[in-house]
Amino acid sequence: MRILLTGGTGMIGRALCRLWQEQGHDLIIWSRRPQQVVSVCKGARGVARLQEIAADEAIDAVVNLAGAPIADRRWSESRRKILWQSRVELTRELVSWLGQRPSVPRILLSGSAVGWYGEGGDQSFDESTPAGEPDFASALCAAWEQEAESAAALGVRVVLLRTAPVLARKEGMLTRLVLPFSLGLGGRLGSGQQWMPWIHLDDAVGLIDFLLQQDACSQVFNVCAPEPVRNAEFTQALARVLRRPAILAVPAWVLKLLLGDMSALLLGSQRVYPQRTLAAGYRFRYPELAPALQSLLR
Repeated sequence: MRILLTGGTGMIGRALCRLWQEQGHDLIIWSRRPQQVVSVCKGARGVARLQEIAADEAIDAVVNLAGAPIADRRWSESRRKILWQSRVELTRELVSWLGQRPSVPRILLSGSAVGWYGEGGDQSFDESTPAGEPDFASALCAAWEQEAESAAALGVRVVLLRTAPVLARKEGMLTRLVLPFSLGLGGRLGSGQQWMPWIHLDDAVGLIDFLLQQDACSQVFNVCAPEPVRNAEFTQALARVLRRPAILAVPAWVLKLLLGDMSALLLGSQRVYPQRTLAAGYRFRYPELAPALQSLLR
């Protein structure tokens, strides 16, 4: 299978590259830095422009995971534009290009995030429930998904991936947490009662690969473990794995002062379940938090 991948140099993208190369697929990665593709995904071909892919090179599947990091700095106006351009406008360009091709791929798996659900408090969300209280992150995800859904008019099967924060070894969220927790400086954020969806990297990759092969699967899938936890529970679980205390707390007002609107990523509550994922038959390798953390930190 020839797969076109955006976001191939990111955490999930690199892991997918390794898996799909082992499976013998032909990978093309659309990247702003195509010269780096070979170093992070050996055997793949990097392209800076979609037009570099010849019309007679049939693409069997497109996996669209591109997007500037959303949690690495405050959401200034200029940063919001970058977040929007790297998701919404990039996806619009991708679908427009697909519409100009002599043949279209059978599937587009396109990134989104559990941020689509907005603030939910203790309400439970699955793929069939409407969003909660809107904010910038939910508006961003909604526009991102809308652009991807337009590929359905071309005859492409569209799968939207609402992904939770990914737990991985020496990458992503855990990297930022391990040092302060190892020093005994970790603790809950705000009240600690907000719900946190999460997923182990192995399951994020495994589920995307599973959906790629399931012709009956389309529309929205929550890429999250079936056991969301409250922030305080996550804090205690991480502290136990690291064998450190977690008695400190960061007040909500401090996070809002330091991070502005971006603090919603840490203080917002999203009790999200992967109902359609489970119904489709995907079996999680790490459905529970403690074993997931132990696999990554021990």
